[in-house]
Amino acid sequence: MGELREKRLERYKKRLEMYYEAEEAVLLNQEYTIGTKSLKRADLSTIRAAIKDLEKQVESLEAAGGKNKAGRFIPRDI
Repeated sequence: MGELREKRLERYKKRLEMYYEAEEAVLLNQEYTIGTKSLKRADLSTIRAAIKDLEKQVESLEAAGGKNKAGRFIPRDI
């Protein structure tokens, strides 16, 4: 299960980095024109919401760090 968690954490971190880059691109230039075409980047609030969500997921997975282990117990009638 640890390997799956590590892969998920790596994937979240990669996506988070991409969202940081997207946020920077939007902050630098929301709209731009190439020839006769006008292009608009993604909505900044949507990007920031995704960043916040991914940061929480990364934090949660890093904090877990193998602490989520299932245990068994045997109920006894005394």
